Amino acid sequence: MTRRTLLMGAGAGVLGVLLASCTPEPAPSPTPDRSPTPKPTSDTITPAAFARSSWSTDPFALGAASFTPVGTQVSERDALAEPIDDRLFLSGEATDTEAPGTIAGALRSGDRAAGQLLRAAATGERVAVIGAGLAGAAATARLVADGLQVTVFEARDRVGGRIHSVVDDKAWPFPAQLGGWLLGASDGEIRDHLTELDVRDVSLTGTRWRSADGDVEPVSTEPVQAAIASAQQGVTDISLEDALTEAGADPTEPGLAALLASITAFSGADAAQESSWFPPALPADEYIAPLGDLTPVIEGLLDGAKLSLSSPVSRIAYDEKGVSLGIASGESLSFDRVLITVPLGVLKGEGLQFAPALPFGHRGAIAALGMGRIETVWLRFDEPLAFAAPQTEGEPEAAIWHAVGGDGLIRTWFNLAPVTGEDVVVGIVGGEAADAFAKLDDQKVLEAAIASLAPFLTAV
Repeated sequence: MTRRTLLMGAGAGVLGVLLASCTPEPAPSPTPDRSPTPKPTSDTITPAAFARSSWSTDPFALGAASFTPVGTQVSERDALAEPIDDRLFLSGEATDTEAPGTIAGALRSGDRAAGQLLRAAATGERVAVIGAGLAGAAATARLVADGLQVTVFEARDRVGGRIHSVVDDKAWPFPAQLGGWLLGASDGEIRDHLTELDVRDVSLTGTRWRSADGDVEPVSTEPVQAAIASAQQGVTDISLEDALTEAGADPTEPGLAALLASITAFSGADAAQESSWFPPALPADEYIAPLGDLTPVIEGLLDGAKLSLSSPVSRIAYDEKGVSLGIASGESLSFDRVLITVPLGVLKGEGLQFAPALPFGHRGAIAALGMGRIETVWLRFDEPLAFAAPQTEGEPEAAIWHAVGGDGLIRTWFNLAPVTGEDVVVGIVGGEAADAFAKLDDQKVLEAAIASLAPFLTAV
């Protein structure tokens, strides 16, 4: 399989993968035989392996995936994607209008920006790509294939960007994915490519809604869909939260709050921030979970380019003659053109300076679009946990869990045991809760995760 084949195949479908940010995570807590795993202070359960993300506080990310805030037009993404003086070209999921915040959006944006650059470039030009994530890798594959001299600058000490597979055979039976990893059931093409790379996957199906008092009826998405449909007929955009309130629903009702928490876990924004004109995706009934290292996908796309790791770019100066990049180490390098794939959160911050400043249209788009917060925690246990059995006899064990009510920080979980035979659970949290999660140290995160699992455990 060539990198071009992968690029074309992966960009063709809508891939339902959450991009969780493109920076390195704090090192996951290893297994006890290498270094003691943090233990909760309460007399509960202790995992044998633990890994967590902290994208929201990482200076190379400053958030997770982009979202469209209430009152913002999706056309802002088009404005952000406009080339600047045929010298600067921007890509990344935030510039994609069809599927922002997804692998499809990232891959498509990289291919689109590379096409824009190629139309302006002459044969043999020297081009810099800033960022070795999915968008940067997709762009690099096309630029290299067309004969340009490409240098990729990556701020981290690894490639992959918004894909981060933690490979540790002692801690995990398969890599812990701290970034984007869940695919939609219809993403057959990317699954085929992963299979060619010997990356197997499993289907996660079945939902379980559970409160401290036991299983509750599944929460329907119909009220949310109806509220969005009604709000979209209005003369002005209102938030998803306001749309629900105007439709007569109570966003604080435990069942609906659990559903909204699940939506937030994948969009990165709370219902009070989300647009009803351009709403977030609703939870799916099935997800595809790859069980292998996803890094080779990116490495294949980067083949043929010069790669410079641990090289954050701090300044981009451009004029009619070319572009000068200021590396944080103090080095200054010149190129004919530059393709920029840094996260929206970085563009919103002050870590990357432009001279001259970006055009007003680009700055307006950066200010208008939102950067969501999403965090992930992985837990592995040596022994099967005493999870409460389904109340309906003979019902298969569900892989997708929703916590209803209570004060748990993490309300959306994936139980990988039914499909892998390994006692691994994965929690995902978004919005303000993710912001609180990211600020906790490992000990507090582990305690919060164990407490959030309590409703699903059999009382002792």
